This record gives sequence, structure tokens and C-alpha cells, in this order.
Amino acid sequence: MPDAMIGVIGGSGLYQMPELSAVEEVSLSTPFGDPSDSFIIGTLAGIRVAFLPRHARGHKLLPTEIPFRANIYAMKLLGVERIISASAVGSLREELKPMDIVFPDQFFDRTRQRKSTFFGEGIAAHVGFGDPVCRDLADALEQAARADLKGIDIHRGGTYICMEGPAFSTKAESELYRSWGMSVIGMTNLQEAKLAREAEICYATVALVTDYDCWHPDHDSVTVEMIIEFLNRNAENAQKLIASTIGRIAGADQRCKCGSALKHAIITSPDKIAPEAKERLKAIIGKYVS
Repeated sequence: MPDAMIGVIGGSGLYQMPELSAVEEVSLSTPFGDPSDSFIIGTLAGIRVAFLPRHARGHKLLPTEIPFRANIYAMKLLGVERIISASAVGSLREELKPMDIVFPDQFFDRTRQRKSTFFGEGIAAHVGFGDPVCRDLADALEQAARADLKGIDIHRGGTYICMEGPAFSTKAESELYRSWGMSVIGMTNLQEAKLAREAEICYATVALVTDYDCWHPDHDSVTVEMIIEFLNRNAENAQKLIASTIGRIAGADQRCKCGSALKHAIITSPDKIAPEAKERLKAIIGKYVS
């Protein structure tokens, strides 16, 4: 199986990474089913990178249909240590304008129909999630953005509220989220962040603002054509940003605590864990439970 140190998950509008060289396409199966699509694995800045289109090529999967556990487990199988996730979002704050880039440091879960853990079915674990984003990875992304994306407003911090979808918010919901102090709204990143933490993989979100959700007084002047244009332009910025960030972190050691998130998190006694559970989670718990 090929190895990759960096994983990239592409969201709406970002379905490929043309910067990769020596590319191969890899299909994987996991104990949690098949990932969204085949992985595109190639070299950038001298290291191997695994790219996965979250919604599958051609955008075939609704947010609730995305096989989040399979996606992150497959990243772990490939040896990925850091995941950069690009995601189109709506803005809940006036100062976060379409075409801006936000690096949120918190998440708020409003989903109802999704699996957000690898555990259960005979093995219990509780990871710390107070700081759900890897600060070191977010630092590298912010530095690259400020250095290389001229003319784009960059915002560090804020809360990404993850809704179920696929319909967008009602105005009442949008105004409530604003009153809670939320920053941006999307439909995908919360599960990825939780599962990446359980898999001991660094995770950070590149939130690409496409619109003002439905709360803004100018909302009715936003057209589908405008949003598609913003998606395409955001995808170009995201590709440049991700390539620059990978160049900056190539060869850097994982010095954060993400890589040991499970060290004290597994509660079930090892002798009480069934062999099938150990095998199912081998890629994740193997260094703690034999």
C-alpha cells in the first residue's frame, strides 16, 4: 500500500489537485465501508500527499451520505499524519465576506443522523476535544495564506457550526446561530474533526466563504451563478494555499498532542475487548491494544 504523510480533503468546488506529480489512483476498503472516492496520491514539495474529494468526483454525495468514518480510517491506513480540509461555508458575520478565508478554531454540532466516532460495539473511548483544531497546522495554513494570497482577507479563529442539511438554514435558524456567536456555517467538518482526533491525525479547516447565508439584508441579491463563481475562485485560492502550506510543513515533525490523543482515552479493559473489535480498529488502537 502506498504511503502519504499529508491528507487533503476537498469540498465543494475542489475536486482535484493539479499540483501533484507522480500521481497514482488508489482504491481502499475499510471496516467502515468504502471512502467517498478513490484517493489521488502524488508528490508535492518532496512528500507524498493523499487527496480525496469529500463528495466524490462529480459531487454525488449529500453531506449526510458522506462516509466520514471510512474516509478518515483510509487516511490512517495510508499513514497520513495531518489532514487539511477545504470547505465552502456561509458567513454568519458581516466582516466575513464572500471570498474571505477563515481558519476556525472551534466547532458546534447541529447534526442528527451521523456517526462521529470509531468506537462502540464493545470498546469505549473518550478523546479530549476542547481544542478540536490542531494549532500547529492552523498556524502553518495562516502563515501561508498571509504570505501567498494577496488581496484575500484572512481571518483566524471563530466557530464553524455544522448543520445537517441538505437544505440551507431558515432565517430564524440563521439569526439564532448569529446570536450564539457562531462565525461560519457548513455541513461537513465536525465529523471529520472528531474522527481525525480519534485517529490521532492533526486536522485543520480552510473555510472558504461563498455567501452570507440567509440572514443578510442583501441575501436576495445573491444568485446561484454568483455562488458558483465564488466556488470556482475559492477553489483556485485553496489549491494555491494548500500547496504552499505543504511546502512549509514538509519534513516537519508532529510536535503537537494530536498524535497521542488516544493515550489515556480508551476506557475498556484490554482483556474485555473482543478480538473482532481489536481487528476492526487495528489501524487506530494497535499501538495501545495488542
